[in-house]
Amino acid sequence: MSARLTPPNLQLNEQGKLKHFLTLEGLKQHHLVEILDTAESFINPHNPNDIKKVPLLRGKTIMNLFFEPSTRTRTTFEIAEKRLSADVVNLNISASATKKGESLLDTMWNLEAMQADMFVIRHAESGAAHFFAQHVAPHVHVLNAGDGQHAHPTQAMLDMFTIRKLKGDIYDLKVAIVGDILHSRVARSQIQALSLMEAREIRVIGPKTLIPPFPESLGVHVYHDMETGLDDVDVIIMLRLQNERMQGALLPSEREYFNLYGLTEKRLAYAKPDAIVMHPGPINRGVEIDSAVADGPQSVILQQVTFGIAVRMAVMSIIMSNAAQLAQSQTTDDTEERPA
Repeated sequence: MSARLTPPNLQLNEQGKLKHFLTLEGLKQHHLVEILDTAESFINPHNPNDIKKVPLLRGKTIMNLFFEPSTRTRTTFEIAEKRLSADVVNLNISASATKKGESLLDTMWNLEAMQADMFVIRHAESGAAHFFAQHVAPHVHVLNAGDGQHAHPTQAMLDMFTIRKLKGDIYDLKVAIVGDILHSRVARSQIQALSLMEAREIRVIGPKTLIPPFPESLGVHVYHDMETGLDDVDVIIMLRLQNERMQGALLPSEREYFNLYGLTEKRLAYAKPDAIVMHPGPINRGVEIDSAVADGPQSVILQQVTFGIAVRMAVMSIIMSNAAQLAQSQTTDDTEERPA
């Protein structure tokens, strides 16, 4: 098989356009800008909370395969799919054949036989979405809705959309990501997105036990002191502190963590006066963020959720449009090569 037919990036087709959306690693800035611009087109310019309903995926079947719990991500994907007029199937994992011993591949192939056009997959194992993408039929597309500690690309993109929508161009901003950087798929994807969008400065703030080794390789500045790290930043992204981290030796207690790294009104004052506060949710109030900040005027947490619908619509519509364009191109090529 020629190199032209085997693109080096699994999630790109032969034309270098998105076929799957698995990670931000390996993508170019123009891929991200296309998603952001397309998402913008779905938002009512007179009411940012109004997301348009369009017939772009009418007749297409999208299956949501969530192998780990999620309310916010699954619901916004389902709303996005319905706003695109797709047929939506939510697989009940707790009652699925995988609980009875059927392999992931068997499950996938059976679902393909039910005329699936796209899988949206969330799984506790890193690399699960890539595994699906390697084995699906050529006409089927895979979106990663979060896999293990690896990636959560649509969350990163809705964060980038929120930042661009509310703060303008990302390249001139200082952004601080606070919390469990080591285990967070959200943080990993956010750092990749901010780097691709050429943010002026990316800071990570947290205890040494929750910062990955060799963080300089990520292109970030590391701070272990909250006040110093928040000084003069434009955007603060708080990460959810997962309860399982408390059960080991990584952190002493929730109270101690909040005392050192919780975002309070006093600490928020170290950032720029017009800084925005973000959080991927669900929020642990009194652990990583104070209620006065989460519900305060600088919080854009609920706007992130709304914008997430438009961003997920954008990703799905772009992928299906790319597939149609590729099919049309191949049909044209075949016609031109056919002897008279």
